[in-house]
Amino acid sequence: MSKTIKVALAGAGAFGIKHLDAIKLIDGVEVVSLVSRDLAKTKEVAAKYGIGHVSTDLADSLALPAVDAVILCTPTQMHAAQALACMQAGKHVQVEIPLADSLAGAEAVLALQRKTGLVAMCGHTRRFNPSHQWLHNKITGGEFNIQQMDVQTYFFRRSNMNALGQARSWTDHLLWHHAAHTVDLFAYQTGGTIVAANALQGPLHPGLGIAMDMSIQLKSSTGAICTLSLSFNNDGPLGTFFRYIGDSGTYIARYDDLIDAKDNKIDVSRVDVSMNGIELQDREFFAAIREGREPNASVAQVLPCYRILDRLEQQLAQSA
Repeated sequence: MSKTIKVALAGAGAFGIKHLDAIKLIDGVEVVSLVSRDLAKTKEVAAKYGIGHVSTDLADSLALPAVDAVILCTPTQMHAAQALACMQAGKHVQVEIPLADSLAGAEAVLALQRKTGLVAMCGHTRRFNPSHQWLHNKITGGEFNIQQMDVQTYFFRRSNMNALGQARSWTDHLLWHHAAHTVDLFAYQTGGTIVAANALQGPLHPGLGIAMDMSIQLKSSTGAICTLSLSFNNDGPLGTFFRYIGDSGTYIARYDDLIDAKDNKIDVSRVDVSMNGIELQDREFFAAIREGREPNASVAQVLPCYRILDRLEQQLAQSA
């Protein structure tokens, strides 16, 4: 495909804006349709980014013959059904993390991808952040082997707010959304499969009905272990911190930044063409479409993560 890839983006919230900003930096790609539930807000965002078509219904965008691909930045609970609708309409699709909120949903998306041959990718951004790419290159080059990963994913989100501090229309989830990043990354970075997984959770929020604190333990077939702590109750510092403990050093990654055990900053600016993980993720999606190949973080590649999340969910339900 040499022509401009024309994209519909669904979800004009915090993450939708991140993708719009990223796509502006990528040649040969144009967002031609924007979908979100609030029409007035959607029109405002569309005007800012020069997007000609606006709707509150994804079906309207899928009906546009010009649309080649769709990026879904919609509520988690809609991801699987919308991904299926995109492929049924003959469109390539990138689903922001998580792929689904159930294993059945994730498996249905993979089944249709295999049937259609379309590019279907999930936004496991940690695979693309330059900090994690730098470490991945050392691992695959035989210079570093993970013994343990210690990960903290911390937010202060005691009410239902998004990353911009705006009220959400849906409920976020520590297991199916935030843990998915680390479960997938741990398997990806170790190069093994997860052979053991355990979880504990704190009290459920009286209004939201979700656990606000969670602890997860993982073991890879390589022998490496991972401890993941997650909280919506943490009052700073916020974000996700990855400590890689290996046989030849210790490194701490936070988004696109990386330091060693002595707090020396490691220059990862030349790892890829950008320091923006979302932009790199989007570049991979569009490159896979143009080249007719499977992308990194394809639905097939990330499905094992959702099998582990399903296992953990069943474990938590049994211990409740």
